[in-house]
Amino acid sequence: MVGILVHGDNHFIVRGRLPTRETAIALVRRWSLIQIGAPLSPDLEGWQIVSREFRENLKWAVVVPGERSTNAAVATLLGELAERAERGVTIHDAQIGFW
Repeated sequence: MVGILVHGDNHFIVRGRLPTRETAIALVRRWSLIQIGAPLSPDLEGWQIVSREFRENLKWAVVVPGERSTNAAVATLLGELAERAERGVTIHDAQIGFW
């Protein structure tokens, strides 16, 4: 399963199931800071960043608020996902806990 994890003006295409709110925040913290040689928490082993994926394959989206606003390209993608309800992609907002 593939989804998009959005954090402020950054985003990650992620292979793995829909994370919980707490896990999404932990993934953002993990991937937003370079931690060379730091061991991966066993709780986060079920997710990995992928470099490319077709938007048609996205099954979930989670937005974790950041210090900066979402960039235009990602905002457009989120808008397209929201408009295509028949695809079954719900955009989850970690700020309000919409799961």
